[in-house]
Amino acid sequence: MADAPFPDFDHATVDTVKHRIRSLERDEVEGLLEHERAHSSRMPVIEVLRTRIAELDAGDTPSGGDQSEAREGGTAHGSPVSPDGAAQPGPPDRHGLRQVTWGG
Repeated sequence: MADAPFPDFDHATVDTVKHRIRSLERDEVEGLLEHERAHSSRMPVIEVLRTRIAELDAGDTPSGGDQSEAREGGTAHGSPVSPDGAAQPGPPDRHGLRQVTWGG
């Protein structure tokens, strides 16, 4: 898409689209929606674009700032949080335990 507000729109993740459309005017978001419907038809992206149009119609205003520096994943502020630090899954739930009822 040569006239896209940001490069590689056709391959952008839903999170990237959500982040980058915050600064766009309604007509720009509408243009992306038309493009998406005509080309990729990614339903999650279509829903994000529809939602943003509804927000703008309800009085939301485009945010300031340069959205071109948005990164895939992570935060724009260099958060040290990493998936590597996530808690490991515990043992599976036990089944067949006696259910305790109170007052009965």
